[in-house]
Formats: sequence, structure tokens, C-alpha cells
Amino acid sequence: MAPLIYSALITSLGLGTTMTFASSHWFLAWMGIEINTLAIIPLMSQNHLPRATEAATKYFFAQATASATLLFASISNAFFTGEWDITQTPNTPTSTLITLALAMKIGLAPLHSWMPEVMQGLTLFAGLILSTWQKLAPLYLIYQIQPNNPNIFITLGVLSIIVGGWGGFNQVQLRKILAYSSIAHLGWMILILSFSPPLALLTIVIYLLMTFSLFSSFILTRATHINSLSTTWAKIPILTISTPLILLSLGGLPPLTGFMPKWLILQELTKQDLTPLATLAALSSLFSLYFYLRLSYAMTLTMSPNNPAGTLPWRLNPRHNTPLMALTTTSTICLLPMTPAIMALMSF
Repeated sequence: MAPLIYSALITSLGLGTTMTFASSHWFLAWMGIEINTLAIIPLMSQNHLPRATEAATKYFFAQATASATLLFASISNAFFTGEWDITQTPNTPTSTLITLALAMKIGLAPLHSWMPEVMQGLTLFAGLILSTWQKLAPLYLIYQIQPNNPNIFITLGVLSIIVGGWGGFNQVQLRKILAYSSIAHLGWMILILSFSPPLALLTIVIYLLMTFSLFSSFILTRATHINSLSTTWAKIPILTISTPLILLSLGGLPPLTGFMPKWLILQELTKQDLTPLATLAALSSLFSLYFYLRLSYAMTLTMSPNNPAGTLPWRLNPRHNTPLMALTTTSTICLLPMTPAIMALMSF
């Protein structure tokens, strides 16, 4: 892809999200999301492989369906209320329809079926954009329209946690595992959104840190299959230590950063007299923890194959700029002791 076109697409991604963040009008917010969608499709299919083209096509159809539903719901809301303001969305069927359209945009269960298949056809870099940047604009709109009745968010959150864990159970393709991981983590964020918006914001920030760190590790090692993790020691030895810690942080094990949002969410649900719901969420997260442990085992406790297929990457001269990855990895592993300061800062 020509550098000028590539720069224009990356700029459009930033412009679309910024437009949605700056909008208080439903139509402008919808336009920002559409700019995002149209900008990432060429990035998905830039290598012209059949699988990438198929993934881009599936993504387009899923996003077009969600966008049409969102536009219809926002027009209906304007018709019934006389307001296009995002914050003037009452608890009506149009609010529910808007929430479901945005849930499909980010891949929440039960509207998630496009997400693993699309991720599997993408490069790791395109998958990183899809799992992080593309979630921001729809999540901002969901954050703005919190309904008075939290049942729809609770339902979407619990289903996403269960499906995200169960779906990744027997996967061997890393991109599909990352897709199900994304679904599960967004489920935690949606689950707590109605009860503590600042805690939901903290959850999404930590999710972005952990996901960026893990994708960066896989990009450095060019790993796309669970078997390829066993040769990490011969490519970049330090990743044999850091990547399992990132995986365990994603699983929510103490004393790593990923434990913080799960701990605070379970505490908040208990305060809201939703102990059965907190128990169900905690037990469902064990499914996700299993496949994170499986990946950690594959990376640290297995030997490399005698005859690795393809080019031997450790014989090549790697040229990667990793300061940002080092910063996010450190944050992914070491932020738990700062929990009291973060809670005071965000006024929980």
C-alpha cells in the first residue's frame, strides 16, 4: 500500500473516532463511526489474500447492519422525542435498539458471531486496531446512553463473559483466542457500566493496555498459532518471561494489573446486593483463565519443534521499535499496588 494512502486511512481512523467523541448529535456520531468503518476495511484487505478479503467482507456486512439499525433507532428517537441530542435518549424501545446496534458494533454476545471469523482473517496489526481503537467510539456512545433499567447491560455482560470464555476453550489459532478474550473483557465493562461508570472506564483503559501489550508481543514473534509460541525463546528470549505474565494479567490473577478491575467490579456488585451475579461472573471467568494458562504453558513449559516450518526468524535481523510496548507491558504487570491511588483519582 502506498504511504500516502496508508497515512490517509490512519488519519481517517483518528478523525472518525474524534468526531464521535466531539458529537452531541446522533447523526454526527453515526457519521464518525461510518468513517471509522470505511477506513479500516482497506487496511484489512491490503495483502489481497482470499481469507483477508473474506474477513473484510464479513466485517462490512456486520457493521453495515449495525449502522443501519443505529441510524433507524436514532431517527425514531428524534421522531418520538423531537431531540437529536445523544443525552436525551429516554428509556424506550429506541434506546434498547440503539444499545443492541452498538453491542453488535463492538461484538458483544449474543451479537458476536462475526468477531472471531473476522479476526482470524486479519493480520495481527489489523487485529490490534479492531480490538482496541475500533471499540472506542461505540463504547463512548454506550457510556452516554446508560438506561435507567440496567437489565439489558447485565444480560449482555453476563452472556459476553460466558461466551468469551467458552468460545476460546478449544481454539488453537491465536487471533480467534484474542477475539474471544476481547468479548469477555468487554462483557465485564458492560456489566458494571450501569452501577459505576468510572469503574467501567478504568476497566476499558486496562483492557486496552493489556491487549496492546499482548498483540505487540505476537507481532514481534509473528505468532499466529499456539504451536508457534514454543519457539519464542529462540526469537526474543525476554518475551518468554513477559508474555506469560501479560496472559495471566488478562486472566485476572493477582498480583498483576488485570486483577484490579475484576476485584473492584465484584466488590461493587456485592455492594449492590447482586452477590449471585458476582458469583456467576467470577465462575464464568474461569473459562477464560483456562485458555490463558494454556497459552502460558505452551510458551514456557514446552520445547521447540525439531524442524520448524518456514523461515527461521531468529536468523533474521529484527528491526522493531519497542519503547511503547515496554511501557504498556510494565503497566500491564505492575499497576495493582496503585489501586488505592487510582480509586481516589477516579472517585469511586
